[in-house]
Amino acid sequence: MELKINGKLKQLMDLQSWDSGFSKREFVITTNEQYPQDIKLECIKDKTSLLNGINPGEDIEVSFNLRGNEYNGKFYVNLQAWKITKGNDVPQNTPPPDTDFEPVGEDDEDLPF
Repeated sequence: MELKINGKLKQLMDLQSWDSGFSKREFVITTNEQYPQDIKLECIKDKTSLLNGINPGEDIEVSFNLRGNEYNGKFYVNLQAWKITKGNDVPQNTPPPDTDFEPVGEDDEDLPF
């Protein structure tokens, strides 16, 4: 399942590296919706380069995987980005289609419900 989120880059944290060779970079995106949410995601290993050239305030769309794990009896959830599209290529959120439905026509009375 592919998950996507779009909005404005709010904050970009510094690259974190460990002696093992593992690296990650976290960032926060503010969603484009009626009640905007600040969502923290991360890029790991070679995907940290996806954040190069992106600045706070820019519109981005992020494709990500939902990851979870347990450590010492505690459970953690991470949103790991694997693709970032920026600028004019980002689709703008559109309101959901109108869900009000009114049957039209004479055959309405023939329906079983």
